Amino acid sequence: MKHTTKVLWAMTLLIFLAAACEGIGTTHIGNILDKPRDYSGKKVTVSGEVTEIFSLFVIKYFVLQDKTGQIAVVTDKPLPKKGTTVKVTGIVKEAFSIGDRQLLVLVEGGEK
Repeated sequence: MKHTTKVLWAMTLLIFLAAACEGIGTTHIGNILDKPRDYSGKKVTVSGEVTEIFSLFVIKYFVLQDKTGQIAVVTDKPLPKKGTTVKVTGIVKEAFSIGDRQLLVLVEGGEK
């Protein structure tokens, strides 16, 4: 009986560790939005839920949202389904800036 309890505790601990490791190695979107100069032109990995998708001829992007903010992800890959959770690596770029308004995007798989 004691052996079974130890195995159950070990399995429970492994499940919690696996869930905690999901966010390791990712950058919070809010960090990118708060300090765009620190991330501009740099490769980052973000993860979150796809909230919007857009495709028009050669332009394809989706909006990715985590608990800290949202960012548009420009891609040449097939678009993920709305509502799915994805992890994306790309280069942070400024799409445009007008006055104090700025649109940052993540170019998936982009090169510096």
